Amino acid sequence: MKILQLLVLLSISTSLFAQTAPKKIKLPKILKEVSGVYIATPDSIWWINDSENAPTLYLTNSSGKLLKESALPIKNVDWEDLTYDNAGNIYIGDFGNNRNNRNNLKVYTYNPANGYLDSIQFTYPDQTEFPPALQHRNFDMEGFFWHNHQLHLFSKNMVQAGNYFTKHYILSENPGVQTATLQDSIYLKNRVVTSAALSRDGKTMVLLTYNYKIYLKWFPKSKVSLFIVDNFEGTQFLQGKFTEQKIKYLTFISQYESVDFWDNTTVLIASERAIIYAQKAKSIVLKNKKNTD
Repeated sequence: MKILQLLVLLSISTSLFAQTAPKKIKLPKILKEVSGVYIATPDSIWWINDSENAPTLYLTNSSGKLLKESALPIKNVDWEDLTYDNAGNIYIGDFGNNRNNRNNLKVYTYNPANGYLDSIQFTYPDQTEFPPALQHRNFDMEGFFWHNHQLHLFSKNMVQAGNYFTKHYILSENPGVQTATLQDSIYLKNRVVTSAALSRDGKTMVLLTYNYKIYLKWFPKSKVSLFIVDNFEGTQFLQGKFTEQKIKYLTFISQYESVDFWDNTTVLIASERAIIYAQKAKSIVLKNKKNTD
């Protein structure tokens, strides 16, 4: 009976994502600082804005039409990413920490079906100063995902001033007060992590990264990359095989800060509004997955 139920669930999951990913999505104006995305189904996509915006989840379809706004009775100190589990819960990472001085880091758990709301309050085991010296400020967080009853967090180093290491921390999914476990770290040359996601089959992780440079003292350009990671064992994600997929150079700074898997071979990435760019999302076929399922 359990095998039959599993086959039915797999069939439903496959049918939900049989729809081809849209090449581009024009996002509603209210998502001017989009910082997290969760693709529940092709026509049910959840989004959040980051700091100094309303503590609200926004639901759109695959064309970007706003379907619903879910205001939560909590604060948006610095919401930076979304993830989800297989029980219908959405996790909101309120752990943005640009100044590396926060001692109120949280992950909120919310279930849109029944209104359940709770939180995880956590600290890092290796942070003792708030903030630490400039060269040690690697306690900003912008990417995470849920896997097997755990939350896997990936730090964002300081752009240009940092050493380009990202650290992998682990939290339990259970609400309450926790100290995160530091599992691993990796050097990503000239890139800082702004979002993370794990494929639904659990075989591929992606890290969305960016950097920028100022040319001729005033002309900024963004560099955006996806790091595709596979061939890892268990939760040793940073020990897997890394493949960098560069997104085209962008004139003026465009901050891509959201990623989720559309299916096992395609992701959706989204960026904030910039000087000359509207907020937007687009799909990317992972280059090392084009000929695989």
